[in-house]
Parts: sequence; structure tokens; C-alpha cells
Amino acid sequence: MSFQTDEHAKNYWKETLRLLLTLLVIWFVVSFGFGILLVEPLNSISLFGFKLGFWFAQQGSIYVFVVLIFVYVAKMKALDRKYDVHEDD
Repeated sequence: MSFQTDEHAKNYWKETLRLLLTLLVIWFVVSFGFGILLVEPLNSISLFGFKLGFWFAQQGSIYVFVVLIFVYVAKMKALDRKYDVHEDD
């Protein structure tokens, strides 16, 4: 991986960190927020016969995490291509 300039490298890492922080915040909100903090209000809603708060605590946060992995891969591939630091396929 070689960058054209130091500014190019700084911009790449700035966007990379922004993406990581965004995805981590989403994961935190879903797992901790929905699964722990908001469990009681969400339990008044039913999803497939289960209370929604329980569902988020047991399965929903895992599903969101898996989706976030695929989003991360797609976004990083696009970011690598944008800054021309991708591996040749």
C-alpha cells in the first residue's frame, strides 16, 4: 500500500476511522441500547411471538453485527479503490 501524499494517507485513515466509529456506534446502540437499556419498553412489542427487547438481547444484536461485517467489507473495498490502495484482484 502506497499513498501519493501524506495528506492522501491522512484522508484515507480519517474516513476509515469515521466508518469504524459509525459501525461501532450502531452496534452499541443495538446491543446495549436495545438489548439492555430499552428492553422494557421494547418488550411491549412482539416479533415472531417473542418480546422485542428479548429478541434484540438474544438474536437481534448478533444479526445486526453480521450485517455490519458485510457493510464494513463493502465500504472498505470502495474506500480502498477511492484512494487507490486496493489489492489487485
